[in-house]
Amino acid sequence: MPEGLPPAAIYLFGALVVPFLEGRARQVFALCVPLAGFANYFLISEGVHWTFQLLDFELVLGRADRWSLIFLNIFTVLSFIGILYVVRDNRPLDLSAGLLYAGSAMGVVMAGDLITLFLFWEMLTLGAVMCILARKTPEAGRAAYRYFLVHVLGGVVLLAGLLIHLAGGGGVAFDKIELAGPGAWLMFLGFGINCAWPVVGAWLTDTYPEASIGGVVFMATYTTKTAVYVLARCFPGEAELIWIGVAMATIPIFFAVIENDLRRVLAYSLINQVGFMVVGVGLGNPLSLNGTAAHAYCHILYKALLFMSIGSVLYRTGKSKATELGGLYRCMPWTCVFCCIGAASISAFPFFSGFVSKSMIMSSAAAGGYTVVWLALLFASAGVFHHAGIKIPFFAFFSHDSGIRCKEAPVNQLLAMGITAFLCIFVGTFPNAFLYGMLPNVEASYQPYTVGHVTDQYALLLFSALAFTLLMRAGLYPAEVRSANLDTDWLYRRGGPAFYGAMDRGLNTANAVAHRLFVGRFIGWLAHLARSLPARLAVLVMTPFWKASGIVGDALDARKEAFYEEVRLGAIPIGATAAFAVVLLGVLFVF
Repeated sequence: MPEGLPPAAIYLFGALVVPFLEGRARQVFALCVPLAGFANYFLISEGVHWTFQLLDFELVLGRADRWSLIFLNIFTVLSFIGILYVVRDNRPLDLSAGLLYAGSAMGVVMAGDLITLFLFWEMLTLGAVMCILARKTPEAGRAAYRYFLVHVLGGVVLLAGLLIHLAGGGGVAFDKIELAGPGAWLMFLGFGINCAWPVVGAWLTDTYPEASIGGVVFMATYTTKTAVYVLARCFPGEAELIWIGVAMATIPIFFAVIENDLRRVLAYSLINQVGFMVVGVGLGNPLSLNGTAAHAYCHILYKALLFMSIGSVLYRTGKSKATELGGLYRCMPWTCVFCCIGAASISAFPFFSGFVSKSMIMSSAAAGGYTVVWLALLFASAGVFHHAGIKIPFFAFFSHDSGIRCKEAPVNQLLAMGITAFLCIFVGTFPNAFLYGMLPNVEASYQPYTVGHVTDQYALLLFSALAFTLLMRAGLYPAEVRSANLDTDWLYRRGGPAFYGAMDRGLNTANAVAHRLFVGRFIGWLAHLARSLPARLAVLVMTPFWKASGIVGDALDARKEAFYEEVRLGAIPIGATAAFAVVLLGVLFVF
């Protein structure tokens, strides 16, 4: 069997070619790229492929093992679904951005060394920025700029850590790294920025809602999941990740409950679900790491489905806020069904994808004696059912009748959502036949469909639904109102321009004063001195000769003035030049 091609190469080539095609040719080609990628996936066998020598380093473009192949599988599947979702509008920026983004993510998961990892890691930023710019609104432009700045900062931190790691004798192998020393900690933080950790992760909820309807599907799939993959490779079992993950899983719930923009609600729930994966990496045992990989796989499916369903609503109505929607089940019934399937999956209903993955991490925490962590994840599970499982479909498709009557989503969007919905149900119903066979640790077995697990999950969901109903009926549930909820992104959204303004006024004022004093005065005085000093010295040297020759009084003053102007202008008499030459030769002779 041939070993195939580097997956990233197929997608990057496609991203470069798409803008040069037009019409139906562009659409067909864009769809063929992920199909070629999927065929190429089956040609890649486990092992090391496509190695190159760069100076003293061996670069590995293809380390294929159970960890990388499960992520490559879902990345490839979603690349086709994402392209199918946006192909109807045939916008080259959307299509190229999606292919570039997918190829960069595949380059990360297939990388066998830290240098290759870093190069593809930075390409992810370019793909994401293009996905945001593809919406072509002023808000998207500003969000893309902020995204770029944050991720350039993350890239600099990662690069600094990598260089310190190499200088300290660490190799370039992309394997487990001990969290000791400044290099490892900087790399840890660099990966954490992309993973949307608390405080440094507000960029996600700031920028994802501003992306194009197709771009956000790719963004929800690749950036945070590549970060989870890298953390699982480099820092499994680090206890700090457990508590970082707990904070990610719990804090966003409070923001999502009061958020009005449904795409921003989904962004908060994305952080919530990535928190489960980070906890799994922190626990570091075979079952929890399997749970991280499985939950990343399932999360990509149902989160893409939810973003696509709300994206279709935005596509048809131009609205994504809960206060502006409602009653759309009448005119968008299929989109409503697909949204409910995504909601059931993220809520971990039995026979849906989230049920067979999230519980692996929670079971691992309970078995390890992490009672507080288990309780926090239980609370997070109930919370995500509230804000994503109920709130999203309820306020978009039910609730009050907004009076909007629009067309159903286009056929290509329905097909993309239909494929994803089918996979959500198939993976959740037959996990042993498909998902569990791809997990990295084959020795860690897990059976989700036990009586206790199913009944416990139904009890959790029923009581969560009851709480939502009672709060709504009592008028105690946070009202959906137009508002701007402050997060840590406020520090750079407001603080950044304020800092720039202060620096603009302070530094430019200082620059103007320095220019006036230094350029306007000192430099002018220095230039005048440079012109006049040689002439004055020449007059000083020649004066004794003139006096010796009998020139005195007014005649001497006139001679000095005339000679000064001649020397200053460079018109020195031949006699004076000869006299200076004689004096210079005499001085040289003496010394």
